[in-house]
Amino acid sequence: MSKPRDLCKLASMDRNPSPPPSEEDENGDDAIGDTIYSKHWVFSILSKLVEVAVVEAKECDGSGENEVCEELDEELETEICKMWDMSMNEDVALFLQEFNVPEILLGVLAKSRSARLTEICVGILGNMTCFHETCLFISKYEELGEVLLLLLGDSDSQTILETCRLLSTCLSHQEAAAIWTDRIRNQPSVCDNICFVMSSSTNADLLVKVGEVVDKLFDLDEEMILMWIKPCAPSDAAPPGSTEENPSTKPELVHSVLEAAKQLRLEHCCEGLDIYMHILQLLTTVDGGIHSLVFPLKVGQATWSLLYDIICHDLCQPDDPSLIIQEQKTMLASILSVFSAMSSAQLEEDYMKIDQNIPLVGSLMRILQFLEDCQRTSPEGSDQILTKNSEEFDPEEDMNLKELKDICAEFLSTVLSKMSQDDVSEALKQGFLSEKTCITAFRNLLPLYITSVKIFIAVLDAVDHGVASSLGKEFPSLKP
Repeated sequence: MSKPRDLCKLASMDRNPSPPPSEEDENGDDAIGDTIYSKHWVFSILSKLVEVAVVEAKECDGSGENEVCEELDEELETEICKMWDMSMNEDVALFLQEFNVPEILLGVLAKSRSARLTEICVGILGNMTCFHETCLFISKYEELGEVLLLLLGDSDSQTILETCRLLSTCLSHQEAAAIWTDRIRNQPSVCDNICFVMSSSTNADLLVKVGEVVDKLFDLDEEMILMWIKPCAPSDAAPPGSTEENPSTKPELVHSVLEAAKQLRLEHCCEGLDIYMHILQLLTTVDGGIHSLVFPLKVGQATWSLLYDIICHDLCQPDDPSLIIQEQKTMLASILSVFSAMSSAQLEEDYMKIDQNIPLVGSLMRILQFLEDCQRTSPEGSDQILTKNSEEFDPEEDMNLKELKDICAEFLSTVLSKMSQDDVSEALKQGFLSEKTCITAFRNLLPLYITSVKIFIAVLDAVDHGVASSLGKEFPSLKP
């Protein structure tokens, strides 16, 4: 990833950082709160930070506004990193707020030409947002908020990572989240910069943090989704259901999400991949979201292909233990939701046809089998879900797995109802369909999806009467 530091946008911040407060302490107590940290030591480090930032800015005058100047002095870097660590303590964070350290750091950010110095300053602010009072204080600081969003366009990956960590923390805070969503909505460069990172970075940690920000933004604000996918929507001239590409469409968002997901898959980063699959799922929750996934044709193909590869080659494999579904449940639910939504677009593209997706049938059957394997009957006779490390009932786990089961059953019912005789014959031949897998599937599909199952049974009977007959005996409701 390479994108120039856009520090010229901080021209309005072209001032010297505010000096730290006086080192005199009226009470003669040098400790910060109940900690052993020294106030005077913090003031001395802040003074050095201001001095370094001013010197750097002077040395960089005339050398090019985007040029990064000399590295930090090693001893100073060590000291300010100590303050970075200290800021994870709530007493220290409140102390830094009390003495207007965010304002000092804002001044340093405006003057700094050192990537490392910028990273550390943002990191300190990020640590401070971990606490309620300091999070709100920083979030309401309009000037600082604007500068932090501009740093998403920085060329230094670690600076962007720390900025995203700060944003992700604030977006998890109910009161602060509203402030940041409004601010981001009014700064279009955020979308461009985030899409650039997602589409070009190979840094897994950075991609995870950027994904967290996008995921939380979209989860909080549907309007944000609509704004970011707007360039991806088909033109007014294209009729509903048309797959004709429009030269004016710019599928930056979906393309960027897919590129980030591909990189995280290469890195075997399940946590990050889970996040990006959920982002795709969130796109399907708003009008126009499906269009952003299926138009133009190459976007739809890329989306379907990636999800197909993940579900058929990575998740819930035949030699995996059934309990693996506990770790994969949220990713599976997201992928199947996107598949279902794309299928509902009623396109007849080759990549969506059943004959091109026979292994997908086997994966859906296996998911339902794994879900059944994770169930046990309680003493009271009700079905319960086992957690990974305990045999005790966990209501939250039960809810997540039930959601997966419902999504899988709905999508499988659609797939089975669309299978031709050739499709069924090939699935039986390759082992993706069998009497055993069908019994498991029907237990989960009936009686809700009885119409789809009857359509499938009729086709199966023409291909393999013996299997169809056995299933009819197992499920009397299927008999004409």
